Amino acid sequence: MENGCLLHFLRQHSRTLGHVQLLFMCQDVCEGMEYLEQNSFIHRDLAARNCLVNERNVVKVCDFGMTRYVLDNQYTSSMGSRFPVKWSPPEVLHFNKFSNKSDVWSFGVLMWEVFSEGKTPFENRSNLEVVEEVTQGGRLYRPHRASAHIYNIMFHCWHERPHGRPPFSELLQNIRQITEEETDT
Repeated sequence: MENGCLLHFLRQHSRTLGHVQLLFMCQDVCEGMEYLEQNSFIHRDLAARNCLVNERNVVKVCDFGMTRYVLDNQYTSSMGSRFPVKWSPPEVLHFNKFSNKSDVWSFGVLMWEVFSEGKTPFENRSNLEVVEEVTQGGRLYRPHRASAHIYNIMFHCWHERPHGRPPFSELLQNIRQITEEETDT
């Protein structure tokens, strides 16, 4: 797509993007993930690096190399398979159990990437340090461009237990509501 991957786009253009534009980017990704969720697909590698931006700054989810179709909303990968640690919830880190709820966790991290202007989650920490921190309840800090409402959405994505995380349909509704409020002011 014309503007390349979302991660590089954020790093190059974040200063020129308004708060509402960042919200719309998150909304675009959430719409794509809601579609996958409704059609029984688990992406398993959702991150800003795996989204593309078109000429109108519309964001599309891409890179489906790890995506799986599931009948019971869960996929357990074989031990030793690789996955993006800094975007993964506890059940993936410890048991290799993926679901749409692990995608929700990754979406919260993607939102963090958007509102931190393309920073790397957990900055300079090793994968082992991230596993320890997440296991002990540590979460990413609130990015400076994220309002309390937006950070609250991210934080709900990072609930320790999968059933405590909202479905993409609920996330999309919340993001749309905040976007409407922001565009009305």
